[in-house]
Amino acid sequence: MTTKHRKGWAVAMSLGMGMSAHAGEARFEARAVTVDGHVFPYQVFVPRDWSPERAWPVVLFLHGSGERGRDNQAQLSQGLPPWLKQHGEDFPAVVVAPQAPDDTIWDGAPERAALAALEASIQTYHGDRERLYLTGLSMGGYGAWQLAVDHPRLFAAAVVICGGVRAPSDMRELAVHGVPAGGDPYAWVASRVAPMPVWIFHGAADDVVSPEDSRAMYAALRTTHSDVRFTLFPGVNHGSWVPAYASPALWPWVFSHRLARSE
Repeated sequence: MTTKHRKGWAVAMSLGMGMSAHAGEARFEARAVTVDGHVFPYQVFVPRDWSPERAWPVVLFLHGSGERGRDNQAQLSQGLPPWLKQHGEDFPAVVVAPQAPDDTIWDGAPERAALAALEASIQTYHGDRERLYLTGLSMGGYGAWQLAVDHPRLFAAAVVICGGVRAPSDMRELAVHGVPAGGDPYAWVASRVAPMPVWIFHGAADDVVSPEDSRAMYAALRTTHSDVRFTLFPGVNHGSWVPAYASPALWPWVFSHRLARSE
């Protein structure tokens, strides 16, 4: 649902920062995991002055449908990775950006591959299991709901941008799977993800994924727990990830949450 842009700077951000950057600089590193006999590429953003001497927060970022493929580059072109290119020198967390193959969604093997990439990154980059965070846009927003449903109490907080629960009219396979037939999908998802804090973003003029899906999800979450936020950007169409990731209050809110081991 997002438009695929393969900008030259995206390649430079991954290859130049990942291969030629001096130790201690913020950079992307290209990696891969093997799941079900297939290789799934992913990128890892390593923050400035990363050191194994302490544990690091880890953010799992799920891209939209326009960034699918196997080049391990397209997922850097929209959303959080471009924001990191501009502001990453001060970003205090590791970010894992897997790439889903063409004609897939964040379910089944791509979902398992994303979690495998997250686990590998936790081990390689000394991730803190009490500070794992989930975010996604568009198809990745649907994927964020899916992972939160399938793996409750894994993430300390989630940021869902222009995603949904029900399938949009032009992509019937894109939906949160597992919802019982005939039930309220929003109440069902909310009951599975609570009490995880969630911040939902959507553009009020979105004509790809209806903002009503996010509005309904917000209302359902409000009945299960109080730590939920909903930001609707007036006049913004589907690309609401640009103002969302640029929101000054976002990352302080995200990193204020920690998953207690007792949970």
